Amino acid sequence: MTSRLMGVYAVIPAALLLTVSFFILLANRKVESYALKVFGYVVAAALWLSALLVISSGVYTMYTGRGGMNCPMFQKMQGKQMMGGQMPGMTGKGTSGSMMHKDMSEPMMR
Repeated sequence: MTSRLMGVYAVIPAALLLTVSFFILLANRKVESYALKVFGYVVAAALWLSALLVISSGVYTMYTGRGGMNCPMFQKMQGKQMMGGQMPGMTGKGTSGSMMHKDMSEPMMR
């Protein structure tokens, strides 16, 4: 039930995207340069498409009850790396090679 309610939260970023596109179109009315007007329309259209994508993913989440992050690669990352596994590029030796002072009780030399 809670995963279906996550689709309702898609309204928030969609509303933000549409609000930004409104202000872009409002500012676009006062611009005299043709190239800048075209650029404003393109940005507004891209924001509308992004809002449509967010809304459609929210509807999909509400309808199916599954989120969009159910791909095997994401589940593999969640299972191994986030649950105590080693992140790629980490040596596993702790912070011995970092710039931190080894004994924090002693004052650091300047």
